[in-house]
Amino acid sequence: MRIVIAEDDALLREGLSLLLAGEGFEVVAAVGEPAGLLAAVDEHRPDVAVVDVRMPPTHTDEGIRAAVEARRRHPELAVLVLSAYVEQSFATDLLADGAGRVGYLLKERVGRVETFVTALERVVAGGTAIDPDVVAQLFAARRAGDPLERLSAREREVLEAMAEGLGNTAIAERLFVTSNAVHKHIRSIFAKLGLAPDDRTDRRVAAVLRYLEGTRR
Repeated sequence: MRIVIAEDDALLREGLSLLLAGEGFEVVAAVGEPAGLLAAVDEHRPDVAVVDVRMPPTHTDEGIRAAVEARRRHPELAVLVLSAYVEQSFATDLLADGAGRVGYLLKERVGRVETFVTALERVVAGGTAIDPDVVAQLFAARRAGDPLERLSAREREVLEAMAEGLGNTAIAERLFVTSNAVHKHIRSIFAKLGLAPDDRTDRRVAAVLRYLEGTRR
């Protein structure tokens, strides 16, 4: 796996580079500003970019905007966003094409090496990996009248796990149900959200996007 890191904190940037190299990954570039991220992605064509949300010059959303632009230039690029805070709005921009390959972890998760590596592998494989603390806060923000309110309690649990990026087997293990039961719940979620089969869009990603969009209404 070839990785570009975009993090303006030099100490964290170096720490991420050493951690990932120690896990056997190839860090092809580590930069501290959005322009450097775009240049590195153009030059190296990495498998994944690990990007801080808040970067110079304003330390607001430059990292996200650079990641969106990098994906526009290279749609096959996976992006794993790191943030010190829960920032709901980032995901809809990155997930808008329905292609997946997007993750969002709170920076505190980086120290949990197995969690961090699993998230990287998941987004490179085409899935999503959203921090469970973020998912929990987004669910807490649901409002009455939201279209997702028609989901049953169990279906919401399944969708929450899908948002984290878990596959059917992992969801079944978490919820202590069979894989067949998970499959039925997911089919019901797709039906209630009006997500018909589409060759151009991953319905799991579309369901997560629908959920994330709902938190912004």
